[in-house]
Amino acid sequence: MRAYVTAAALTLAASPAMAAGDYPFFSLRNTDFVVSIAFVIFIGILIYYKVPALVGGLLDKRASTISAELAEARALREEAQNLLATYERQQKDVQAQADRIVASAKQEANAAAVAAKEDIAKSITRRLTAAEEQITSAQTAAVKEVRDQAVMIAVAVAKDVLAKQMDAASANSLIDDSINVVADKMH
Repeated sequence: MRAYVTAAALTLAASPAMAAGDYPFFSLRNTDFVVSIAFVIFIGILIYYKVPALVGGLLDKRASTISAELAEARALREEAQNLLATYERQQKDVQAQADRIVASAKQEANAAAVAAKEDIAKSITRRLTAAEEQITSAQTAAVKEVRDQAVMIAVAVAKDVLAKQMDAASANSLIDDSINVVADKMH
């Protein structure tokens, strides 16, 4: 093996002046042959030190790392898609719930407006009824007051007239007649 390395070193040390000119191919003076031998020796050294296996192992390790990363990326992507789908469903549910709440609020507002209108109408009707009752009561009180005044005036006038026309005998006969009328009505 040392002989091959020494030969390769001598071959590499050859000067460019010894280029492949007129020499046969299998001559150490032919640079193409020397380069070929050096290449074969280099490949042999690489194989001896198991460099292709190391490179293959590194490549296999890198390939397995990449495939693991790809699998993890796929899993993350699927998880992200599931989360996205979940959030989209939740968003649709929340939107539907918000729509229901808005519709319910509108319905309640309309119902409250109708109830308020009915309450206002009832209140107005009650107030009108109360006002009409007050007016009727005031009219009745006014009529009663006028009648009472008229009766008092009539009684006063009648008293004055009777006092002027009445003597003791006619007063006694009126009292007797009144007592008889009251006695008849009581029995």
